[in-house]
Amino acid sequence: MRWEAIPTPCYVVDEAKLRENLEILHALEEETGAHVLLAQKAFSMFSLYPMIGNYLSGTTASGLYEARLGWEEMGKENHVFAPAYKTEDMQELVKICDHIIFNSFSQYERHKEICKKHKVSVGIRVNPECSTQEGHEIYDPCGAGSRLGVVKSEFKEECLDGIEGLHFHTLCEQNADDLIRTFAAFEEKFGCYLKQMKWLNLGGGHHITRPDYQIDSLKKLISSIKEKYDVEVYLEPGEAVALNAGYLVTEVMDIVKNEIQILILDASAACHMPDVLEMPYRPPLQNGYQPGEKPYTYRLSSMTCLAGDVIGDYSFEKPIQVGDRLFFEDMAIYSMVKNNTFNGMPLPAIALKKENGEVEIVKEFSYEDFKGRLS
Repeated sequence: MRWEAIPTPCYVVDEAKLRENLEILHALEEETGAHVLLAQKAFSMFSLYPMIGNYLSGTTASGLYEARLGWEEMGKENHVFAPAYKTEDMQELVKICDHIIFNSFSQYERHKEICKKHKVSVGIRVNPECSTQEGHEIYDPCGAGSRLGVVKSEFKEECLDGIEGLHFHTLCEQNADDLIRTFAAFEEKFGCYLKQMKWLNLGGGHHITRPDYQIDSLKKLISSIKEKYDVEVYLEPGEAVALNAGYLVTEVMDIVKNEIQILILDASAACHMPDVLEMPYRPPLQNGYQPGEKPYTYRLSSMTCLAGDVIGDYSFEKPIQVGDRLFFEDMAIYSMVKNNTFNGMPLPAIALKKENGEVEIVKEFSYEDFKGRLS
């Protein structure tokens, strides 16, 4: 299929870029002995799991459905963490997960026996209370009053019987220096318990495949942890797996004017790229520039009724026309997994740009997908 024939809106994942990212992560595994897991909360395009499984150690999940997906579609190591687990979900999780991480000692005690019965490796999530976030409080697990992870003052050494691992996850799109700083805080508070553990999970948020990532520093940290504490080390990157490996293709439906020229697109920030509003951030756009940088500036918005459903202001070298197609970049991550059908907006199709340049539609959605969520 040619690019101009792709139905819009459509997510397109670039197979070559995905493989490039996976090769970096696999080389990290090979060199350090660490286990790298796909965090499905960021990228769950399971038609690519066989490919991803050739490079990574497995998957990690945030609940039962993601755990089932990883187990069914990749079938390698399968980890899960959730702030709490329903008893009926745990009945299945112990059968499909080899590692289960608890957010509190009370949750562990509630499900301890069934985990022991099924010989699941159990971990406890801790909060090192070391915030390295700047401007993204919504994604800061170390923020004041965070519900995520046991803080040192609430840590119960007497409850560690049966626990084989410790886990912390504090980063979001960050470099190795922030991980090193966080590990130092973790080690100060919880390092004394690490020598009785079998594994340490460093969580996600590591932008390992970003060009400026300090990968040598990460390798040194992993090696020092393994040497000092004799534990297996896990990392759970989601974004790093599919970073810069996808597009959202959209068509210009109309142009209106209210002090500024406004493009009405068939893609929506609220529905198809919610992080644009949640972070918030301005997504990269192919051939799009900062407002005022080029002769023609437009505000990009959507077809929903939400007044604030605005993607951002961009300038272009040439005027935009109704029917033109725009290509938002870095749209493989936190897009498909978070989209919704507010206003009855259609879900974007999912396509794969193969390494030979061909584009294949993997999945299309219809009215039935919208109706099926309701009753």
